[in-house]
Amino acid sequence: MQRSVPTGEIFTRFADKFRFQDANILGVKPENHNYRTYKPRPRLDKTYSRRRRRRGFGSNRLLIGAVGILVVVLGLAVFGYQAFSSAPVPTDNTMSLTVPKMERVEGVPVYTGPANDEAKLGAGTVHLDSTGYPWEAGSNVYIAGHRLGYPNTKSFLVFYDLNKLENGDEVVLKDSVGTEYVYRVFNRLVADPNDVQVADPVPGKSIISLQTCTLPDYAKRLVVQAEYVTSKAA
Repeated sequence: MQRSVPTGEIFTRFADKFRFQDANILGVKPENHNYRTYKPRPRLDKTYSRRRRRRGFGSNRLLIGAVGILVVVLGLAVFGYQAFSSAPVPTDNTMSLTVPKMERVEGVPVYTGPANDEAKLGAGTVHLDSTGYPWEAGSNVYIAGHRLGYPNTKSFLVFYDLNKLENGDEVVLKDSVGTEYVYRVFNRLVADPNDVQVADPVPGKSIISLQTCTLPDYAKRLVVQAEYVTSKAA
């Protein structure tokens, strides 16, 4: 005769049968069962991965571009220095000045000394000894000359027509070994006698400054500045 199974026992059997399945679904390891939980490997979104690669490539391009610009700037700086340093440095700092557009400035002597050296001003023009020389890159070669000067000397009316110079006009300074430094006018200004900053170097340029008195009262200073273009060896 078949034995009847109580309802409680039937429930217990079904519970045992599906215990493992429930545990598998819930990710719980049942006791006394050799079971390894499967952990799927996370996958990155393809669009996100492509964006990351593109960002990295863009950063590399910016870095390469910055390095390229730096190399070009350094190359130009070295080239500019060599343009000045290739000429021999003279031991005698006496120079001569020629301005084709000015009537009396052709081979005028340029003596180095203080601004108040009347003897040198009377013999020609004066290069302020506190300023640079044409063979020095980044210098402001500051030269002063009389507007009227002294008859029968190189100073007579030497810078009388300095006001006629315009942008683009040529200024040539020659050193004692014969090297010519060519400049082009780019600026004109009127300054007070105590405006000493006009003799300071101009960042990024090598220039020459020509100074004389203003007319008719000689109260101020007319200054014409020209930028270095090239040099010609003797």
